[in-house]
Amino acid sequence: MTEKISKLEKYADLLVDVGLNVQEGGRVFIRSAQDALPLIRLVTEKAYEKGAKEVKVSLTDDALTKLHAKHQEKEELATIHQWMIDERMHYSDEKAGFLSITSSSPELLKDIDPEKLKAMQIASGKAFKDFSNRIQSDYHSWCVAGYPSRDWARLVFPDESDDDAVEALLDLILYTVRADQDDPVAAWQQHDALLHEKVDYLNDKKYNALRYEAPGTDLTIGLPKGHLWAGASSENEDGETFMANMPTEEVFSVPEKTRVDGYVSNTLPLSYGGNLIDDFKLTFKDGKVVDFEAGKGYEVLKNLLDTDEGSRYLGEVALVPDDSPISNTGRLFYNTLFDENASCHIALGGAYAFCIEGGKNMSREELEAAGLNDSISHVDFMIGSDALNIYGITEDGKEEKVFEKGNWAF
Repeated sequence: MTEKISKLEKYADLLVDVGLNVQEGGRVFIRSAQDALPLIRLVTEKAYEKGAKEVKVSLTDDALTKLHAKHQEKEELATIHQWMIDERMHYSDEKAGFLSITSSSPELLKDIDPEKLKAMQIASGKAFKDFSNRIQSDYHSWCVAGYPSRDWARLVFPDESDDDAVEALLDLILYTVRADQDDPVAAWQQHDALLHEKVDYLNDKKYNALRYEAPGTDLTIGLPKGHLWAGASSENEDGETFMANMPTEEVFSVPEKTRVDGYVSNTLPLSYGGNLIDDFKLTFKDGKVVDFEAGKGYEVLKNLLDTDEGSRYLGEVALVPDDSPISNTGRLFYNTLFDENASCHIALGGAYAFCIEGGKNMSREELEAAGLNDSISHVDFMIGSDALNIYGITEDGKEEKVFEKGNWAF
């Protein structure tokens, strides 16, 4: 138990020092389900020790969330009170560091009417669109991390008792964020440097497009002029570094909205809106999803694609080697934060402004003119495997291998 507490403290240190990079006199805003309270308390303590002047904690409870979704009318569920928006934007104006800790069961809302879920997602996306725009332009530091709940842990470790499942999932999470190492901060610095070597290579290449081939996948994704690859650490508007995802194994950029053609199949389940979507295939023409199928969660996928006009276009392309720490655990997390860092993935919805030259200072209209998609949604899904080959297409049409059999080819 003492060793576990020590690792959890290291995790909290990482989130404060590396994830958010909390500054003297700064503010912190934590959003999470109450299952993560052991970690939240440590993060709060360490943020104050670092000099934070306020740590705001906004808690939810999965059982209450499900009860509300079950019993409230659709119109009520789709009501986002102005004070909730004002609170989020107040802390954004203060340039607080935003920490989101995911712990809810991926199947929390699987029995809820899909139309209710659609209404909730659309209402939330519209209400917090200004905040999302700031996140997508790195206006202030932000970080997404994880902590096990009982229901999530039971899904990952179905043969274990509740307590053992939670302990096993916590061990896995601590491993993925390198909190089990003697010097986790140094380990992250080394990891950051390795990812940025890939970033530098791809930014130097300036590929016109990427072509994907694998069983169930034959897809070409165009890349806009001036696109930028990113990975691991980012810089906020004030030039302070932070880590948007912990864990992270990806190098990512933006597609050109109208230059995606072909079809792609998922390789891992997608957890979305408290439901799992699996065995699905999307067909693109001129950037837009024009056909789709799903063995599980068809209605949920349909509602996702119908969120708004931009939700049928891509907003992110991310490269993750199959030979990476999370993938090598052989464990399916049923959680996008972790599973996307075990597999190459793409995202339906809004694009990150910082992934194009000058994007952080562009208006939404300027970003769209540059070829970036705009949407109130941003949903990653996994398409990588040890059978995936990816080719970089140069401006003169030549192809160069970027990934071979699921791993970097350079």
